[in-house]
Amino acid sequence: MEHADGITPRRRRVRPLPYVLLVPATAILGLMLGYPILRLVTLSLQKFGLKQQFGAAADWVGLKNFRSIFADAEFWMVLRRTVVFCAVNVVLTMVLGLAIAVLLKRLGSKMRLLVTLGLMLAWSMPALASTVIWQWIFDTQYGIANWALGRQGESWLSNPLTFYFVATIIVVWMGIPFIAFTLYAGLTQIPDEMMEAASIDGARPWQRFRDIVIPSLKPLLLILTSLSVLWDFRVFTQVYVLQRAGGITRDTNLLGVYAYRTSFGGNHFDKGAAIAIVMVTITVLLTVFYLRSMTKQEEL
Repeated sequence: MEHADGITPRRRRVRPLPYVLLVPATAILGLMLGYPILRLVTLSLQKFGLKQQFGAAADWVGLKNFRSIFADAEFWMVLRRTVVFCAVNVVLTMVLGLAIAVLLKRLGSKMRLLVTLGLMLAWSMPALASTVIWQWIFDTQYGIANWALGRQGESWLSNPLTFYFVATIIVVWMGIPFIAFTLYAGLTQIPDEMMEAASIDGARPWQRFRDIVIPSLKPLLLILTSLSVLWDFRVFTQVYVLQRAGGITRDTNLLGVYAYRTSFGGNHFDKGAAIAIVMVTITVLLTVFYLRSMTKQEEL
């Protein structure tokens, strides 16, 4: 195609080097993620139990395993429980994370440093170690929580409601630091002049927070909420460890733990794989929503 002056514009030359450099990493990721997912899909379409673990041939059953779990009332109960647990944890993590971010903005430099160090320690601790420490805190005989509340001898993990209370504390405690640090960084980008102008115009602190702070942090809040949903929907370690410490398994299973126990506890690897496929599908849909949210924010 020629311009009006008769000059043909040069086409942009596509340089292959960036794509070539991406090939090794893409191949490794494809192998590490692709094979387990392919194996999972294969198991979900077969009859694969304890016999197949010792070399017996696996029969193809198509979608029978999926029909079986969808017809199981326990599966839907666990799914609802997982959604509710995820929602409660996300709301608490976001609200407390925002509150701590505002606190960091108002604190002096020395106190801000101390709070930041505390958050960093909580954030850097592995999930297993954190869960074991909180398990000790709520121990039936020697836990500091029972001692402080005068509940020596009462188990927090034997009742589903108090079990999830402890699990929620652990998950929220581990999730708050990232949310708080990210929102604090966002708060530092809000011009002080804007807040001062609103104050001079008579806006109260709550009005300034509602009309200036929240709209300014809206892109971050959307992205962080999406990430929190992804993380909290896939909670496994905290619930599994607490169950091993005395929780009632059937009444406290979440989707990831349910898939694990169906596979390795009941030797129904086919149904466990089908449950895992459902979980992966939901996670992929949530990831797509997260990526779309990020893309929309970049376009603003």
